[in-house]
This record gives sequence, C-alpha cells and structure tokens, in this order.
Amino acid sequence: MARRFIKKVCMLGDPGVGKTSLIRRFVYDEFEDEYLETIGTKITRKEVTVKKGNEEALVVLMIWDIVGHKSPKAVPASYYAGAEGVLVVCDLTRKETYEELDYWVDLLTAMHENIPIIFLGNKVDLKESRQITDEMMQKLAISRDRKYFYTSAKSGESVEMAFHEMAQMITSL
Repeated sequence: MARRFIKKVCMLGDPGVGKTSLIRRFVYDEFEDEYLETIGTKITRKEVTVKKGNEEALVVLMIWDIVGHKSPKAVPASYYAGAEGVLVVCDLTRKETYEELDYWVDLLTAMHENIPIIFLGNKVDLKESRQITDEMMQKLAISRDRKYFYTSAKSGESVEMAFHEMAQMITSL
C-alpha cells in the first residue's frame, strides 16, 4: 500500500493574477472567465500520486487560496502557518504583478525560511498582451534559486505539471 501524506500548499500573488482560476483548473478542470475576488481564504483539496524511484505515495494537497491584498489585516500570519509549499503567481500581462513577487516571497520566507516555492507566470495564452519576458522570469528564478512555470488557467497549459512538481518537492519518500 502506498504511503499517504497531507500537505498544505498556499497560493500567493496580487489580486487578479489567476490564483483561484489555476486552482479551479487543477482541481475541477474548469475555467470561469468572470473575476471573483477571494475574500479571506478558501481551501480546496486534491489528491495526486507522486513517485520517487520505486516508491509511490498519495499526496492530499490542501490548497489555500489566499486573498491577494498586501496588508497584515487582510492576510493574517495564521493563513501561512503550517504551509509546506507555495505557488507564487504573477500575471504575465501585468508587469506590476511580477514586481510584487519579491514581496510575497519575503513575506513567506520570513516565517518559513526554507519553504519550497515555485513561481507561476500565468496567462501565457495571452501572448499579444505579455509584459513579462522570459529573461525576467529566468532572472527571478535564478536569483531566488526556485523553479518556475508558464501557466494558463484558461487553456490548462502546465497547470497540472506545476502542482505535481510542488507535490513532488514537498513529499519525502
């Protein structure tokens, strides 16, 4: 029988970058064009299987969709407590959301110094509106020694791959 893990993963990033849409695509394979602002936090659960060598494990991801407002009152530290991995999201069509990635990472690493983090450049399907270059994402990932993926909640591009990579990173077999 495969081992079973329950892991808390947080989604962070500015409002409107697609955190909720990425979760909806990953968990339900759905996309909703209408923007609904997350109030507080919402927790969604999905099971994935990870493999390392000959070992296999069932990982229950408890995905915390955290409000994107940069205020201690809007985002209490308790939301991050116990987090074992983080997906930090920017909107590739809005450069200012990229510029705020350091804020989100610094907020988290102040509490969890060595927490696994993956950067997601979301809305990669909107190529003609893109403001964030490959070089910018590479520079950020290298400077922080982190992985990154280009995702699209709309098309589903690399969404599954990003969440599975996080599950792999936070599961010790």
